[in-house]
Amino acid sequence: MDPRAKYRRDVGGRGEELAARHLSREGMQVLARNRWNSEGEVDLLARDGPMLVAAEVKTRTSLVRGHPSLAVTEGKRRRLHRLARYWAHRYGVPAARTRVDTVSVLLLGGRVFLSHERGTAR
Repeated sequence: MDPRAKYRRDVGGRGEELAARHLSREGMQVLARNRWNSEGEVDLLARDGPMLVAAEVKTRTSLVRGHPSLAVTEGKRRRLHRLARYWAHRYGVPAARTRVDTVSVLLLGGRVFLSHERGTAR
């Protein structure tokens, strides 16, 4: 594997682990990681009470390209909402009880900065 690709995969995996721990501390039940279907991938699926949450995790090691949350475009949010409805059906949750959250993780100088943006139900 290309060393840069391995580094990105490792950084992304660390960010997803930190995000999963954060969601658990917030009282959510993490159901699955890296779920795929023909529409794409959801980084984390979690239950927040009656709500199914599709969480997009963005991890960065610098701010050269801006805050990680800037990488989640409106188009990506729409796709994640479609994925959330698909997984809601699979987990027996009404589609109206889904939302998309963004968890941004910055790994800077040995420190971790995490922010969690809760989406609105659609």
